[in-house]
Amino acid sequence: MIIGTAGHIDHGKTSLVRALTGVDTDRLPEEKRRGISIELGYAYLHAPEGVSLGFVDVPGHERLLHTMLAGATGIEHALLVVAADDGVMPQTREHLAVVALLGVRGATVAITKIDRIDPAQRAARLAEVGAEVEALLAPTPLAGAPVFAVSAVTGEGIEALRARLVAVARDERAREHGLAFRLAVDRAFTLAGVGTVVTGTAFSGEVRVGDELRIAPGDRVVRVRGIHAQNRQAELAQAGQRCALALAGVARDEVHRGEWICTPSIALATDRIDIELSLWPGEAKALRSGTTVHAHLGASDTMASLALLDRELLQPGETALAQLVLREKIAAWHGDRGVLRDASATRTMAGARVLDPFAPVRYRRTPERLDTLAAWRLDARDDRIAALLRHAPLGLDTAQVARALSLADEAALPLPAEAQRVAGTAIAREQLDALEARIVARLDDFHRDAPDEVGPDARRLKRLAGPRTGDALWRHAVESLVARGALVRSGTWLHRPDHAARLGEAEQKLAQKLLPKLADGGFDPPWVRDLAKDCGASEAVVRQTLASLARRGEAFQVVKDLYYPQATVERLAAIARDCLRGPEGLQAASFRDATGLGRKRAIQLLEFFDRVGFTRRVKDTHLLRPDTVLFEARP
Repeated sequence: MIIGTAGHIDHGKTSLVRALTGVDTDRLPEEKRRGISIELGYAYLHAPEGVSLGFVDVPGHERLLHTMLAGATGIEHALLVVAADDGVMPQTREHLAVVALLGVRGATVAITKIDRIDPAQRAARLAEVGAEVEALLAPTPLAGAPVFAVSAVTGEGIEALRARLVAVARDERAREHGLAFRLAVDRAFTLAGVGTVVTGTAFSGEVRVGDELRIAPGDRVVRVRGIHAQNRQAELAQAGQRCALALAGVARDEVHRGEWICTPSIALATDRIDIELSLWPGEAKALRSGTTVHAHLGASDTMASLALLDRELLQPGETALAQLVLREKIAAWHGDRGVLRDASATRTMAGARVLDPFAPVRYRRTPERLDTLAAWRLDARDDRIAALLRHAPLGLDTAQVARALSLADEAALPLPAEAQRVAGTAIAREQLDALEARIVARLDDFHRDAPDEVGPDARRLKRLAGPRTGDALWRHAVESLVARGALVRSGTWLHRPDHAARLGEAEQKLAQKLLPKLADGGFDPPWVRDLAKDCGASEAVVRQTLASLARRGEAFQVVKDLYYPQATVERLAAIARDCLRGPEGLQAASFRDATGLGRKRAIQLLEFFDRVGFTRRVKDTHLLRPDTVLFEARP
């Protein structure tokens, strides 16, 4: 629960908290001297009914709004304080915008200091201030919030307000189950005899003394040595509670406001987040893509550039899809809410709801990506996952999605029964069928365009049919097609069943003559015309037989009418690997010198290696493709 302020520079709201809880939330000498809240203040109310409420008293001054935002994170209910003598102040409006944009859907209004109003004029003044408040709340989700007239000095109205807040806490909405623990740090300090202590609101999950947690962003692991939940010593803290955690393994200066303490399995760091963006209706002008903003997420405040994804201009009161490109890494999870302020941090502009904390750099505005973000916007977890699968032709990284949703275990993802799990990837059956169909279609195209080649190897086929597909999913699809007979593997090559060459008796006899002659030619085998003369056959018959051998993977056509047998190609590939380890790398000159061939033939062989996917050319150098298994010497 958060205490809003009317901006009046005195102890009005602090006195109200003290009247409700008996706790003075102003701790600093300067706060007491100046009569304003500078830092976050905390108080707790433990009602006889067994209900426990936590209050966060936030600063009201506009220059301290970043501190107010740190305290507002994770709250369930707003207590908006308006002084009867001052009425609605400018800062009241901004604080209201903040809590509304943060997604807070419950509020209570306290009109304080009624003891300062002349009894004869009290009714009229309260009606006037009440009308101001009603008009202020009307266009927001907090419209219709009950209003209580109170005095912290005389105690008038305090019991009714307390009863209202206790009733709200008793009826607090149920939180999602199965989520890992995470707490947004809004204060860190050292306590004598205890060590480093952090405080904040627990967003999800639960934590026990002795648990290991992680500071995010970052990789520092800490252990919980003590817990205070709702200002009481405890062995367990859970979502919705104000917590103080005593941590072992970290110094005070190694943890800061804006960071998170969370279960290690969900820790993340991101500088690019896709969000649902709502521009405050009171904004004077539209918001343009490319605008620089202060992004307040959790308890953090980070500069960011805003990119609208489904439009170039966002009008006041509208909602759009957008991406935040942050200037430093933060931790954020799906569903987290925050606000955006202008670059000079003088006004609150918009609210943000995190959709995907693993936002892509490329393809962020494609129709496919917008469909994915529409799936992320769905409220029900089951519907959200099912929709994400429908729009994921590459499948979902289950560990990443679970982390984005702050799920303690990826096994908790509610995958539909028909979804396929493949080594950390989940994919819809129809998407897997589409991938397999695409593989077959691309292989048919390959055979049509290169009828004299046996087929591509698996890596080359992946570049043709599914360059962005994960390796595990790709292997699964290929093996499934091979098992069904839709693909055939010949050595390292893949081809369609009807593409395999079957040699007739005459071709077999001719091949028995051709292969030795090709092998005897070494690195400079004879051309088709020379083979035809030596074997007493027509060039057309020799050409057809060599093409059949190529489709069987026993020979390779480097250029038209020039074939190398497999063993010779493997020797040349071994030389190419040796050149790659040399000072010049694999270039035409180094390969020419190593093979003793002329420059023209060396270039032809290197272009052949590039073409079949053994190497790739970068400027004048040829690089071995990663993970290639082509032309490895047979034992």
